[in-house]
Amino acid sequence: MTDAEIEITADLVRDLLQEQHPDLAGLTIREVAGGWGNQMWRLGDELAVRMQRVDPTPEFQLKERRWLPVLAPRLPLPVPTPVRFGEPSERFPKHWTVMSWVPGEPLDHGSISRGDDAADTLAGFLRALHVKAPAEAPIATDRGGHPRDCSDGFENFFQAVAHDDVAADVRAVWEDAVAARAWEGPRVWVHGDLHPANVVVTDGTLSGIIDFGDLFAGDPAWDLAAAWVLLPAGTASRFFEMYAQADEAAIQRARGLAALKSLFLMLMGQNGDRGLPGGKPHWGPVGRAALDRVLKGV
Repeated sequence: MTDAEIEITADLVRDLLQEQHPDLAGLTIREVAGGWGNQMWRLGDELAVRMQRVDPTPEFQLKERRWLPVLAPRLPLPVPTPVRFGEPSERFPKHWTVMSWVPGEPLDHGSISRGDDAADTLAGFLRALHVKAPAEAPIATDRGGHPRDCSDGFENFFQAVAHDDVAADVRAVWEDAVAARAWEGPRVWVHGDLHPANVVVTDGTLSGIIDFGDLFAGDPAWDLAAAWVLLPAGTASRFFEMYAQADEAAIQRARGLAALKSLFLMLMGQNGDRGLPGGKPHWGPVGRAALDRVLKGV
């Protein structure tokens, strides 16, 4: 059995805790639905165990271990922070981390009914996150640059899922982003993967941000795309007004990246409909709704 084929069960999680953190082994263990690169298990009421599953490298977990304790204290929303480290062993030759649990319902299974509040909350969170990163901060290899550097990925997603009724408009949004002026400020902290499965909602508004495995220092437009990917229709303009740090070029780049992310969600939904590994059927409608918001503009 290869590493990728190791079945992660509640018994395995408990055994690992007993070996490395026995004081936690008596807590209730419950599997959390979702996850691909990592698998999550709820541990008691306040903790979770993040198990490296198909990620080929521990880089994402190690990054969270290193930087979330630095970032979390100054962020205005709850984020998961590492509590204990689980190291590779004969029983499980990969990394795992005990994290704080962020309560709420993932947005891909919930909804935002208080749109203005959510826009203000997201803007405040990103203003706090988007500060100059230190020289040793991670730099992404597959994201974080100008949209023009992602044209191959856009084209692949576009050809796979862009419907004829919106294809011309989607391409126009993307070309506008590609033509936009590049980010000229310092590299700032960027979450990098703000989509509906990576935020949680409570009482109709955003209440937490999770999964910082893609954290990097770079262009904030990668997060500003969330104005369309996460927020209800008609609230993007309020978000940018409250964020107050994005010029026209940043909004152009962000809108194009929002189109890219929406197409990705649609593709994951299509893969789910076809029964392909990693596919998520419920992401298809989520992605199409986000794309409709992108095409309506700010």
